[in-house]
Amino acid sequence: MNQHELRKQITEQIVKALEGNVIPWRKPWSSSPNAGRPANIVSRKPYSGVNPHLLRLHQLRFGFSSRWYATFQQWKNAGYCVSKRPADVPSGAWGCQILFARPFTKKVVDKETGEEVEESFHMLRFYTVFCADQVEGADEYRVQPEPDNGHVPDFDPAEELVQASGAEIHCSNEDRAYYKRPTPFDAWPNHSDGDSIVMPHRSNFNSQVDWYSTLFHELGHFCEVRTGWDHRKHGYALGELAAEMAGCFLATELGVPQSDDLTNHVSYLKSWLESMKGDPSFLFKASSQASRVCDYLLARAGRAVEPEPVGAGQEE
Repeated sequence: MNQHELRKQITEQIVKALEGNVIPWRKPWSSSPNAGRPANIVSRKPYSGVNPHLLRLHQLRFGFSSRWYATFQQWKNAGYCVSKRPADVPSGAWGCQILFARPFTKKVVDKETGEEVEESFHMLRFYTVFCADQVEGADEYRVQPEPDNGHVPDFDPAEELVQASGAEIHCSNEDRAYYKRPTPFDAWPNHSDGDSIVMPHRSNFNSQVDWYSTLFHELGHFCEVRTGWDHRKHGYALGELAAEMAGCFLATELGVPQSDDLTNHVSYLKSWLESMKGDPSFLFKASSQASRVCDYLLARAGRAVEPEPVGAGQEE
C-alpha cells in the first residue's frame, strides 16, 4: 500500500465517523490520570498527528476509556498479556492500527548543481497497538469508576496555560470571539500592530467550560504564525479544523470538560467532509498542526511532553 492509499484509508475511517455524528477529536471529561490524550506506556509520550483520532475511534468501538496504549510486544515486555480476541471481533480488528513515520535518507543528484546531496523523507507504516482495557492485569493503567460526588473540574491548569501563552486577550461587547492577525502579517514578529484575541466578556458565557473551549480555539489561531503555519497557504476550512482539534487536544490534556455546544462543528462539518473526501492529505495536515499547537502551548506552560513520532506528523 503506497502513502496516498494509506492516507485515503485513514481519511475514510474519519469521514465515516463524522457522517455518523461522531467527532473523534472530542473526548468525555474524566478526572482520572489514566484518561485523556492517548499515550504510549513505554515512552509515556502522547500520540500526535492523526493517531489520536484513530485511537479514539478504537475506544468508542469497544467502550474503552484508558489513555494508555502499546504494541503486543511492549505489553509483553512490561509483564502483561493482551486478552484473546473475542469470537465476535473479526481477525485484525481487535487492536488499533496507527501510523509511524520511519525517517530515511537517500542520495540524489541536484538538478541545478549536478552535485550529489542527501534527501530526507518519511516512510509511513502501520503498527498495531492495544489499549490497557484489553490487557490482562493492567489495572494500574485503567480508569477506575469515579464517585458521583459533584466533583468540580480544576480550571487552574487551563488558566496557567492561557497566561503562559503570551496572548494578548481583550474582552469586548461584541458577541463573537476571533483572532486579530498582526498587521502587516508578513512583518511578524517585527510588526507595528500586534496580534491579539478578542473575546466576549466572561460573564456572557454559560459556563467556564464554554469560555475555555472558545478561548482554546482562538489560541489555535494565535499559534499559527508561531508554529510556522501560513493560513493563506492552507485555506480557511483547514485552519478552522486545525484550531478546533487543537482546542479539544488542550481541553483533554488540561482536564477541562469539552463544551456541549457543537454549533461551530455543525456549521463547519459539511465543509470539512467535502475537503476530506477531495483531498486525503487534508485531515493529516490539520491533525499535524493541531498537535504542534498543543505541544507549543504546553511547553510554554512548563508542561512539555515530547510526542510520539507519527506518520505525516512532520509533513505539510
